Amino acid sequence: MQKIKTKLKVNDNVVVNSGADKGKRGKILKIDRQKSRVIVEGINKRSKFIKASQENPNGGMATFEFPINLSNVMIFCEKCKQGVRVSIDQKGDEKKRLCSKCGKSLDK
Repeated sequence: MQKIKTKLKVNDNVVVNSGADKGKRGKILKIDRQKSRVIVEGINKRSKFIKASQENPNGGMATFEFPINLSNVMIFCEKCKQGVRVSIDQKGDEKKRLCSKCGKSLDK
């Protein structure tokens, strides 16, 4: 299986652009490049039954963020106040991610 290239990184603020959580914003917790999936904080929450064990003697229900497709999120630009595409500016050995609309740097 081929690894998917992406300009997104962990801890980037993204906006969901399709699906049940369309328009919601969150922070990327994990990126799975093999399966082209991303886990976003507070997005695509599902309840899962936890079996009783020594660590969790009562068991019960727990909610988790489930992965969504990488193509369903866009990086959020603070200046434009919307999801934007990313362009790369390379000067020497240094690369910067820029907003394609306003040109603001998206790296912290």
